[in-house]
Amino acid sequence: EGEGEGENDLDLVGEELEGPAGSSGTVGFLGGLVLGALIGAGIALLVAPERGSEVRRRLRRRFRKTRDDARRRLRRFKHDMEREAARRRRWVERAARHEEES
Repeated sequence: EGEGEGENDLDLVGEELEGPAGSSGTVGFLGGLVLGALIGAGIALLVAPERGSEVRRRLRRRFRKTRDDARRRLRRFKHDMEREAARRRRWVERAARHEEES
């Protein structure tokens, strides 16, 4: 190990272990997104002056867009969680090596 590397690794000890910034916010956002889409679809059905087939086509399009957005956000969330898990594993390994060296 180079000079000062061990010190930087151990600086992580005081870090919160709740997940990357915004991770719980992402889950809440996805839930709100889905709920909002469902409520919006219901309101559209009630107040739409269009033919039923046109409303259904628009709702299908909106649902697909919402679904695709949720999938993209879920993939990003999963990627962030995997990166965070790897970072924490490295920290634990470094801390264990430091402890063994002491």
